[in-house]
Amino acid sequence: MSTRVAELANGRDAAVLPALFQLTKPGITRLVLVTMLAGALAAPGAVDFVRLATALLATAIVVGGANALNMYWERDTDALMARTRARPLPSGRITPELALWFGVGSSLFGLVLLSAFVNPLSAGLAALALVSYVLVYTPLKRVTPWSLYVGAVPGAIPPLIGWAASTGSLARPAWLLFLVLLFWQLPHFVAIAIFRREEYERARIPVLPLVRGLRGAKHALARYSGLLFFVSLLPVITGDASAVYAALAAAAGAFFLALSLHGLKPQADRRWARATFFASMPYLVLLFAALVVDVRL
Repeated sequence: MSTRVAELANGRDAAVLPALFQLTKPGITRLVLVTMLAGALAAPGAVDFVRLATALLATAIVVGGANALNMYWERDTDALMARTRARPLPSGRITPELALWFGVGSSLFGLVLLSAFVNPLSAGLAALALVSYVLVYTPLKRVTPWSLYVGAVPGAIPPLIGWAASTGSLARPAWLLFLVLLFWQLPHFVAIAIFRREEYERARIPVLPLVRGLRGAKHALARYSGLLFFVSLLPVITGDASAVYAALAAAAGAFFLALSLHGLKPQADRRWARATFFASMPYLVLLFAALVVDVRL
């Protein structure tokens, strides 16, 4: 065990604790837990709040560990980007060895909690998300823009974990939540790649705006938003949601699609992409909240 790890274990280096918390990417972890909670609450049957709380805690630990491992692998490129250079590893606040131990330990501990106190299916889904995010998506980011589609798969698994935690199985509505989240990630991440494209270029990460150009990325974002609009209405088509959800999803989806299509104008650039990125988050929360309320009422 390194000196740094020993200091943390003995409680002598309190400054390390905030850095470890930042390794978990709290903002991303919160969004994952929101989508997982939506899957759990949309599942049929009474809510077991003790099991749900355990599942949320265990999932948060797994996600935090996965994010720490992602930061471990990306510490060199993070140092080249303005938005990430202050993270714990590029800034030197913790060592790579400590980040690696923390990421592996947290991930394994969270999986054990899920398997032992929730159910094996939820643990298996969390393990699938962990492995595909850390060992497939993260290295692919450096070599191909196709990583966008690969990374969308582990990013869409949390609602499945929530549904599985509640029922011990999976059903069609759970997969519809998976599809909504899968397609939501595409315009969300293309938008951030557009308004931060200079940083990605400096880090030599081949995102769509750098590979296809700004015009190609804007057209891709518009197409993805159109697909998302259609996918968001699938629960209505399959009879798993009512007209109330249909109205909310259609209204919110039309707004987001209009915002995406606005980007096809030549003058639309960084400001528009930033607005699209931030608009995508309340749009997702609204969709999932509407589905949960539709099921529970």
